Amino acid sequence: MALLDVLFEDNHVLVVNKPAGLLVHGDETGDVCLADLAKEYIKEKYSKPGNVYIGVVHRLDRPVSGVVLLAKTSKALSRLNELFRSKKTVKTYWAVVLNRPAIPEQTLVHWLIKDSSRNVTKAYARENKSGLRSELSYRLIGQHDKNYLLEVNPVTGRPHQIRVQLASMNCPIAGDLRYGASQPLPDKSIALHARSLQFEHPTLKTMITVTAPLPAAPVWKAFINE
Repeated sequence: MALLDVLFEDNHVLVVNKPAGLLVHGDETGDVCLADLAKEYIKEKYSKPGNVYIGVVHRLDRPVSGVVLLAKTSKALSRLNELFRSKKTVKTYWAVVLNRPAIPEQTLVHWLIKDSSRNVTKAYARENKSGLRSELSYRLIGQHDKNYLLEVNPVTGRPHQIRVQLASMNCPIAGDLRYGASQPLPDKSIALHARSLQFEHPTLKTMITVTAPLPAAPVWKAFINE
């Protein structure tokens, strides 16, 4: 059976803990992706013949780990997509950054422009007509040696948003060479983890909260019990 760290599952949704390095959705590399593994998992677990439906509700960057919500039916996908569009979910990330933030807790607002050719995003502190308004809040919740643990709650969901917004205040994420870290982590991940997700179930209308355990990578070791 496909190796998936399943956090929650019923007839409509599948929530998994994505490891760093795994694509959520297939791309031009042709590498195995989470969506394919989820289809294989369902096909084998339930002995389903033919094609298996999996809808990708949201994505995490390849080097990021943590909670990913998938839909097992088209109806669930449509309803969950609307929850994300209308910002009716609560997303919590943990990030290990390399500098202590000057302000322990605050809200950041930037206008982001992505350079698709280089796959990098630039943050502007002032409104930019070409940029997408991006907002998150963070608070400092831990420290070990020269690493600092932030809890981050993004309001918007822009490409590379957390990575570039934290870097903009001189707090690059450990291992994130693209946005200011000086050296990679041994496993080539970055120390950004989608810690929890709260969402309304697409059919039951009850609130579901799912939390993903931290990765076993050394950069997280000191914060496992936070």
